[in-house]
Amino acid sequence: MELGVAGLSAKAVLGPAETARLAGRAEELGYSSWWAGEHVVLPSPRTPDAPMEPTDPILDPLVHLSYVAALTRRIELGTAIVILPQRNPLVLAKQAASLDVLSGGRLLLGVGAGYLEPEMTALGVPMADRGRRTDEYLDAMTELWTSAAPAYRGRYVSFENVDAHPRPARPGGPRIVVGGHSPAAFRRAVSRGHAWFGNGGPDDLPRHLEGLRRAAGEVDRPARLGPLEIIWMQVDPVDLDAGATRRYADLGVDRLVVYPLPLADPGDVERFLEHHAALPR
Repeated sequence: MELGVAGLSAKAVLGPAETARLAGRAEELGYSSWWAGEHVVLPSPRTPDAPMEPTDPILDPLVHLSYVAALTRRIELGTAIVILPQRNPLVLAKQAASLDVLSGGRLLLGVGAGYLEPEMTALGVPMADRGRRTDEYLDAMTELWTSAAPAYRGRYVSFENVDAHPRPARPGGPRIVVGGHSPAAFRRAVSRGHAWFGNGGPDDLPRHLEGLRRAAGEVDRPARLGPLEIIWMQVDPVDLDAGATRRYADLGVDRLVVYPLPLADPGDVERFLEHHAALPR
């Protein structure tokens, strides 16, 4: 079971010196992936479903990961997650391909449909069709990365007689990681994702795995995607112990991601990384 770290593009650890120190340390400690989340805007005043205060700083994930790519050599670079219906899919496909090329094929493109209505409304995206947009945007980006003569016609995006190079460094494009805990997200992970990214407490994962199993009986999985990778981030509680890591390994988790909240002190984050890297897995 591989180990990753998430969230270090926000709050007290987002500066260039802190990022350089922590990214280098994570790679030294054997972390295999580094994940950055996204909120373009946040509700102000904060609403109960908002994960952060509106004044909490958080960097754009692709800009942040481009900086981390230049500081590291081995660690994979993941978005957890890009809120896909808020993005132009062709622009995002170009950004993702660019980052994948510059990082030597290390990008893991995590996407989700989003859930914060004030954020989506501010960006002009109707909440009601965010799932359909997400599916269509994924299909359109894959077409642009993989087809010799890209063309796509959908409800929300259509193109033909265009092309985009360079292609991603990884053949077929970056690995797509689908986040979310709804039946639609599970179906999206099975039908369009190389991996599924979930989060919660230690008792939540078995329920979500059952949701993925049900989805596998409802939608087809293209052979090109291979086996669905399971990525899990425990957020409640934040700290893990040896028993938790063994349980996750037994449940079939491929990547266990830690989240060093509250991100208030870079020294505390570094000690958190050192402690969790030493746990058996």
